[in-house]
Amino acid sequence: MARPDADEEQEKPLDPAVDKLRGRLIRFMAINLGLLLLALMVVIAAIVYKSRKATPVSPPLAGDVQVPAGEPLSGDIVLPVGSRVVSQSLSGSRLSIDAELADGSRAIFVYDIAERRLIGRFAIRNK
Repeated sequence: MARPDADEEQEKPLDPAVDKLRGRLIRFMAINLGLLLLALMVVIAAIVYKSRKATPVSPPLAGDVQVPAGEPLSGDIVLPVGSRVVSQSLSGSRLSIDAELADGSRAIFVYDIAERRLIGRFAIRNK
């Protein structure tokens, strides 16, 4: 292999204008990297702040109804006078009752067992 000349091995001094431009570019790069890192730290701090402040919201589980130990759960579900229960369905802590009313029409009553209150009544009609 041929060795490069000794003159080519040594770095030649840069032109003063090019050296000034190189200094500006290095300063520009350092300022931009500093701003980028600062913005990244702000974003990470905001994510950490939001995750620590937010309370996790989870839906109640199917067996999440509070029942005193040794006692069965009891309560009253009031339906209109003369109505007859056709069917019922349970999903989690919600009870759906399909009832035939005294006038012959039908309605669906939705009852929340955990809150012990009627949360909806839906009439069933034909068009």
